[in-house]
Amino acid sequence: EFLNARQRLALERAKFCEVYLWPRQQIERAAGSRTGAGEGGLHIGLHVLLQNAVLGSAAFDFGNNGMGGHADGGRAAELGCEVVLASFRAESHPLLDPLGFLARTLGLAHEAVVGAGLELPLQYRPRATCALCLVQQGSAYWIHLGDARAYQLREGRVVVRTRDHTRVEQLLAEGVITEEQVLSHPLRNFVDSCVGGDPDQPEFFLSGRRPLQEGDVLALCSDGVWSGVKDGDLAQALTAHASGIVDAAKGVVAKAVRASAPYSDNATLAALRWLGN
Repeated sequence: EFLNARQRLALERAKFCEVYLWPRQQIERAAGSRTGAGEGGLHIGLHVLLQNAVLGSAAFDFGNNGMGGHADGGRAAELGCEVVLASFRAESHPLLDPLGFLARTLGLAHEAVVGAGLELPLQYRPRATCALCLVQQGSAYWIHLGDARAYQLREGRVVVRTRDHTRVEQLLAEGVITEEQVLSHPLRNFVDSCVGGDPDQPEFFLSGRRPLQEGDVLALCSDGVWSGVKDGDLAQALTAHASGIVDAAKGVVAKAVRASAPYSDNATLAALRWLGN
């Protein structure tokens, strides 16, 4: 059953999960979220809900990040998560068509969030960015939109990361700006694709099948993490075996919040280390 409001709030306040090992898939995983403190010690940022679900031989992580400037972005994130969890639990595992499942599920989440805001003017409707990752039979599959990111990390380096649906990512791809200029660019917060808002299906990116090696880490995060922690530092921290994935994830989130203090955005991270079948 879905988490109640109190459980959701506890998760949003950076409750990290313990290490879990399943007999069919050996996985170590952590998830959590924190916000920085603004003037007067008030927390700022938006509600974020992270969920982890495991059924049989399929593991599923995802994060939804409510978008600022839109009515009830937190509710958009929660509603999207509820739809995704229900879809995952209704499937037989392992999934026969992982990428088709991800695309269909994201579409259902989008429709649900759009429906929740139909009575509002378009510019004020709830919206969320999203990243979903499915792991089964030694491979990972993910889908994302907006500036929520998915990373595949290995031995201290980034094997691959998603490309944001933002204006600055496009400028970066065209060589107009550098990586160093992204975080300070005036268009940095302009997101081109999201769950909710316009009824039309949003643009999204599917990864294809990504084979996993023992020790690989899959990480999903909000812009509050990657804007405060460089990709190389993220890879080093989460693939280090000296510390467990839980402690490593806590450290990354704390570092991201400190980097943006005192007006930090929410820093949300879900990380999964693949230990083999």
